[in-house]
Amino acid sequence: MSENGWVQSWPRIEVLIRRGEHNNPLRGRRLTGVVTSEMDQEFEDMDSDDRWQNLYIEIRSQSHDCPYKIAKYPENRNRNRYRDVNPFDHSRVKLGSAENDYINASLVVMEEAQRTYILTQASAHGPLKNTCSHFWMMVWEQRTKAVIMLNRVMEKGSEKCAQYWPPAKEQDMAFRDTGFLVTLLSEDVKSYYTTRVLELQNVHTGEKREVYHFHYTTWPDFGVPDSPASFLNFLFKVRESTSLGADHGPAVVHCSAGIGRSGTFSLVDTCLVLMDKRKDPSSVDIKSILLDMRKYRMGLIQTPDQLRFSYMAVLEGAKFIMGDSSVQKRWRELSKEDQAPAPDSPPLPQPQDYCRLARLNGGLRGPPQPEGAGDGGPETDKTPALAPCKEADVDSSSTPKRRREDSLSKSPAARTPQQQQQSRTNDSEKKRKR
Repeated sequence: MSENGWVQSWPRIEVLIRRGEHNNPLRGRRLTGVVTSEMDQEFEDMDSDDRWQNLYIEIRSQSHDCPYKIAKYPENRNRNRYRDVNPFDHSRVKLGSAENDYINASLVVMEEAQRTYILTQASAHGPLKNTCSHFWMMVWEQRTKAVIMLNRVMEKGSEKCAQYWPPAKEQDMAFRDTGFLVTLLSEDVKSYYTTRVLELQNVHTGEKREVYHFHYTTWPDFGVPDSPASFLNFLFKVRESTSLGADHGPAVVHCSAGIGRSGTFSLVDTCLVLMDKRKDPSSVDIKSILLDMRKYRMGLIQTPDQLRFSYMAVLEGAKFIMGDSSVQKRWRELSKEDQAPAPDSPPLPQPQDYCRLARLNGGLRGPPQPEGAGDGGPETDKTPALAPCKEADVDSSSTPKRRREDSLSKSPAARTPQQQQQSRTNDSEKKRKR
């Protein structure tokens, strides 16, 4: 953005914080209210000037364009769900126990925040052979403690993800080609997310590990969650499991392509971690952090709406970081997580949605299941030491096949209630003028 843009106004808020600490010994809630109100005002100014499109275009133009030759090898093309979403060569996750080490996954390393994420595409069957078994091989080899799934199995009438875990306690899902067995130990269904505990067993060694599966079930493709409150309530549920910490391997975060919803989740979490570490929300430059993350996986954050929502969630989360512990209770209440899932929420996983590969390799322990069809595969992201990258004007691999980087309209779900009311009022006035 320009020097007068909202992103560049963070230093002014930092000065406000320091002035408040110097002139007033009172800290905590009172200071929190002053700073967050100023941050909220800057956010509203961004909205009123409709500057999200410009900021998004600026981020795209400043993003890195790194090589991804390995993803384009003939033997690997069918392992990519989308032909325009590929892991960079320098940051791709490598399978250690497979003849072909390729999987569409990237390791995103945020050193200061001490966060590592594997961003990956959705596990799939059909033309993407072996992606379900390779998905679990990756989880095992990376010593992952949590898989964070941000998409539904079916979205807009098409399959976006294979059923890569067993839906019932009495059944297992076996992957004989890679030697892994997945068992469902428990399942807690909320109104908009489900938490599962899975047991992942290496059948060759007999070793077993528990893996959390956090499944956000109401986040639309190319869209944003219903509210920052519901998203933050989910994020803090994941955090409470300690599975994102440095004591465990990188968390696996996936949606359909592993760049939009997955990028939003990882960006907000990293920003809040840095705010807490620095004890200074104003020092966290969200744009700069996103650009750093884009060095590891292309196209993170797919629309201006997702960018706007990320800022909105960070600002709301900053209230908790700065000492207002009451907001976490408010998030839970506003999310209405204890209500029954809405009728249009995705149904519980059905046998026909199971990964076809699992059935071909021995599949579920239980009665044979009918085959299903799908068009996608697991989305993963791994990054070793950052290699030098060439700056690009735009994401060179962007095509309309997957990323809506030219979709600049605002989603009603991403707007505040006041803005939605303003929009309706303006529409009414236009009709009267006609």
